[in-house]
Amino acid sequence: MKIHFLGTAAAEGFPNAFCRCEFCIKARELGGRNIRTRSSAIIDDTIKFDYSPDSYMQALRDGLDFGAIEHLLVTHTHSDHLNAYDLECRRAGIAHGLEHPLHIYGNDCVMHQVRTAIGRFEGERFAFHRLHPFRTFTMGEARVTPLLADHDRMETCLLYVVEKGGKKLLYGHDSGWYPEPTWEWLREQELDGAILDCTHGYTGNSRDCNHMGVETVLETQREFRLHRIIKPEGTIVVTHFSHNSRLLYDDFDAIFRPVGIITAYDGLIINL
Repeated sequence: MKIHFLGTAAAEGFPNAFCRCEFCIKARELGGRNIRTRSSAIIDDTIKFDYSPDSYMQALRDGLDFGAIEHLLVTHTHSDHLNAYDLECRRAGIAHGLEHPLHIYGNDCVMHQVRTAIGRFEGERFAFHRLHPFRTFTMGEARVTPLLADHDRMETCLLYVVEKGGKKLLYGHDSGWYPEPTWEWLREQELDGAILDCTHGYTGNSRDCNHMGVETVLETQREFRLHRIIKPEGTIVVTHFSHNSRLLYDDFDAIFRPVGIITAYDGLIINL
């Protein structure tokens, strides 16, 4: 299973284009892995998580053919994760040579937004699938289970476990500490990889937030090991970083590398 990280920033990007804080200024000066666009990732070039406002630029930057994407798994409708109107660029007469519809999966709010934006093209270039937490479904060659996140009390935000090619991956953001039903489900699993939210830096509190930070990630890793949720050789990657973390790439890497966690950056490709 190939995982390609297109973007690794929180909603405002890193640096924030409007911000003059010390860390945004430093990120601009250093460049490289400190320049982060809004979060998204692709599995095996055909399964995409979320469609951020930066998706078009990411495709150009990394030389990707979005026409190959067959499935779009949307976690929630916050603007950094779903830019539904941009998907109209895939409709007939605008995009040519496409032989399959793009299947879009998500909660009720996702279905409302995408149907409002591109619903008139359903059946021609798009197919919509409303999901329910903990109901596993088949998606091409993959099996997918949506899980509950703790992120927005006004929306049923989802995480995803994708099983494909004998590998099992948790796409585990956006969320703070997972709700107990999600932990109960995960304790019956044996993951090959997990992608975790690390929006914040050190907060002094690992539980009371709708995003994870350094402490929450480390506590999640301990929970994974305690209950054997992830294989001993399994891979944990952190992503979705905010400039308000007050940490740059090398800072995150110095924190997480010693405990075997990978700090994602835009363009990173890993294989499980």
